[in-house]
Parts: sequence; structure tokens; C-alpha cells
Amino acid sequence: MEPATSRSSLSLAGAGSVLIGTTLAVIAIAAGIGWLLGNAAYGFLVGAILGIPVGVFMTYKRYGHAFE
Repeated sequence: MEPATSRSSLSLAGAGSVLIGTTLAVIAIAAGIGWLLGNAAYGFLVGAILGIPVGVFMTYKRYGHAFE
């Protein structure tokens, strides 16, 4: 049996939740802004384009220490 290390563990379910939650939040905000401006479909599209990199960044910011 190997000794326990002091490394933080990576929770895959938590990382997936951060990724999906952040991406959906950005999509919802952008779609709401698009709806207020008269075209929710363009807002949804812009939200999807911006939401994916924001979700990846937030996941890396939260769980990036697990790879050190």
C-alpha cells in the first residue's frame, strides 16, 4: 500500500459541474440580453461562443492546483 500524499484530489464531478454551470450561466445571461435587445437567438449564440472558454477558464482556476 502506498502512503497518502498531501496532493489535493481532483473531483471530476465537481469539475464538470463548474464547467457546465458556468457555461450555462453565460449562455443564459447572453440570451437574456439578446432577448432584451430583440433577438434571443443571437444572444444564445454569443453566449455559447463566450461561455465555453469562460467555463474552461473557471474550471482551470478552481481545479488547476490538482495538476501541480
